[in-house]
Amino acid sequence: METAEQVQVLTAVTEAGRDTHLITALRSAPGRFAVVRRCVDLADLLGAVGAGLGQVALVSSGLRRLDRDAVDAMRRARVGVIGVVSAGDAAGRERLAALGVDHCIPVDAEPSELAAAVLDAITAAQSSAPGDGRGSHRVVPDGGRSAFHPEIRQRSAEDDADPLEFVERGGQRGQLIAVWGPYGAPGRTTIATNVAMELAMLGTSTMLVDADTYGASIAETLGLLDDAPGLAGAARMANQGQLDAIALARYARKVTPELHVLTGVTRPARWTELRPAALEAVWSQTRSVATATVVDCGFCLEEDEAMVFDTDAPRRNGATVTTLASADVVLAVGAADPISLGRFVRGLADLREIVSDLSATHVVVNKVRRSVAGAGPEKQIGAALERFVGVQPAAFVPDDPAALDLALVSGRTLAEIAPRSAARHAILALSRRLAGLQPPPPRRRPTLLPTRRS
Repeated sequence: METAEQVQVLTAVTEAGRDTHLITALRSAPGRFAVVRRCVDLADLLGAVGAGLGQVALVSSGLRRLDRDAVDAMRRARVGVIGVVSAGDAAGRERLAALGVDHCIPVDAEPSELAAAVLDAITAAQSSAPGDGRGSHRVVPDGGRSAFHPEIRQRSAEDDADPLEFVERGGQRGQLIAVWGPYGAPGRTTIATNVAMELAMLGTSTMLVDADTYGASIAETLGLLDDAPGLAGAARMANQGQLDAIALARYARKVTPELHVLTGVTRPARWTELRPAALEAVWSQTRSVATATVVDCGFCLEEDEAMVFDTDAPRRNGATVTTLASADVVLAVGAADPISLGRFVRGLADLREIVSDLSATHVVVNKVRRSVAGAGPEKQIGAALERFVGVQPAAFVPDDPAALDLALVSGRTLAEIAPRSAARHAILALSRRLAGLQPPPPRRRPTLLPTRRS
């Protein structure tokens, strides 16, 4: 890579004398490099980036308060980030790598090595798109057995995740399933919790996560205490580059041997704790320890916050947008009544702007009933969705208020409390498809043969 213009470099190397060596090396390096600002701390560095200075930043591994969110902010500004470590400082390299810094150089790097690293980091920053973690992975049942304890409403406080179990499971590349639906309570949490339980009962190690920044409710739905840090705690650890399998186990709750839960924020005002950059690291870790990660997302897909503020302000909907963009499969949930279907059709248009691969989106029509959709509701709703948005639902979940109310009061899923429910059978069939299994054969009613008259 050659350029006639000077490459603007920012430095934030806190150790005395080290930035002087780097500046001297840049001056003698092949190419045209200029240090436009020597930053004294992270706030100074982010201020320079926000002012439009610099194409690449040299940061030391010991820079105070450097976290994954700061690295992501620089990347969104198209500023490359290079870590500077002492010779043989393996711990420093590991910390920078955990924060998302892909380029590292020793503090005594040769001018040619430093120049090559700067140009590589700039190229990566210009071509990268933060938050794009899509893949094509399928859930594969990994053995195991299901278990549940329907005796009490509140699940046992001793059911914490086993760190050793997470370490042993680590290294997989699991599937991320995002459950989204428009405003109006179409049943996102109901579908997410029951799909997660069905996958677990099929023998798939599953992590259920509540990432709804407006109304997290998975803890209450499953009868768990909602005062645990859950996802917010895992996100804080990820933002500091300290989230691994052992740390994740500290915040996950064990519901069954194959199902673990990261509960959501207890108050909507705490949405700022779920930063997109941190959640990307959380999803990477949950993929590693679970074959399937099921995430209950918020309803709102707007990104207007970036238009209102001139600074790099937190994005309330960033958690949902980042999760949908990173998901391998999206379950788009809409209720079956006319008002909800109208919202659902408009919401799918917004969803298309985030999820480009519509083949990975499965439409789930929930609360299906004849009283609002008429006779043959599945056929009528399917025809309407085909006409207006060009999709066919992957599942129709019948409205079963008696079974759902019993599950909610008991703090259990349909599989645990009402296994013969029609809604449960529809969700089971959907979960089997997500797990790559054939749906169960339809149940046949016994036929009565006519009796012969003597």
